[in-house]
Amino acid sequence: MRTLVQPPPSSHCKFCDGELRLKQIESANRVLDLDNEIFVCVECGREQSCTVNRDHTVPNPKAA
Repeated sequence: MRTLVQPPPSSHCKFCDGELRLKQIESANRVLDLDNEIFVCVECGREQSCTVNRDHTVPNPKAA
């Protein structure tokens, strides 16, 4: 089922306004619990990344 609400502007490509999809999550800094999230635009294929705090309430997919 598709979402009826538009995604937030942060989930759109800053170059072509296409939809960003999560490609990969990498550990950026284990001491500070930071991750790099890499997104790819479905329209132009450009990659964008951002550094975020790791959410400890979400189960680790690698542990499954």
